[in-house]
Amino acid sequence: MTPGNDPLPDFSDVEGGASSTAPKPAPAEARTYTVVKGDSLSKIAKSLYGNAVKWKAIYEANKATIGGNPDLIKPGQVLTIPEA
Repeated sequence: MTPGNDPLPDFSDVEGGASSTAPKPAPAEARTYTVVKGDSLSKIAKSLYGNAVKWKAIYEANKATIGGNPDLIKPGQVLTIPEA
């Protein structure tokens, strides 16, 4: 072959996916909220997210702490607040 007429590289067996050399993003620091008397998940969501309907996201992230009834949060419980 003459210069300039080299065959093109064959990338037909290359698969897409995550890079093994890219640095992993630093973990975001978890935000927490300590329940006080008179709180409800909807009040907390309204205060932190500006939308009371987002209480479910807080509940889902804290089922192990809260238990089976999202209406029974207790003062002193420390809840993890997920990103909005």
